[in-house]
Amino acid sequence: MSDWSGRLHRHSFRSVWLLDAPPGVVYAVLERVEAYPRWWPQVREVTSIDEHSAEVRIRSLIPYDLTIVASEDVRDPGTGVLKIAMRGDLAGWARWTIRPGKGGTRAVYEQEVEVCKPLLRRLAPLGRPLFRLNHALMMRAGRRGLASWLARG
Repeated sequence: MSDWSGRLHRHSFRSVWLLDAPPGVVYAVLERVEAYPRWWPQVREVTSIDEHSAEVRIRSLIPYDLTIVASEDVRDPGTGVLKIAMRGDLAGWARWTIRPGKGGTRAVYEQEVEVCKPLLRRLAPLGRPLFRLNHALMMRAGRRGLASWLARG
């Protein structure tokens, strides 16, 4: 039973964004997490803690703020990888992998997290499909926002 319960609170996500900009430009934008609220509507606030970590407040379709501390784990422009460790309302990691793609860039976002916020943990048995939809809508808005941001130069 405890194994099933533990899996109930864990989520894996993967999104692929195709963008009309060079990989180096996309990487440069994605590594500046403090600017995310300017182009990603669901990233409401980013507060720097130190040069390698920040507190991030997120809110999407579910009318509930999530706050995480994102700490830099990997920043490697040579391989196109940006990875953070997360703790707070979500615990786990997230990674961008930036590669050349047809006509621009292929940005792959992967995330492995466990929901830690008590209310969302209680809602997990019924809320799992809603959490997945919430994440999909957030990623769609993020891709659109980044594409617009890149188009403006």
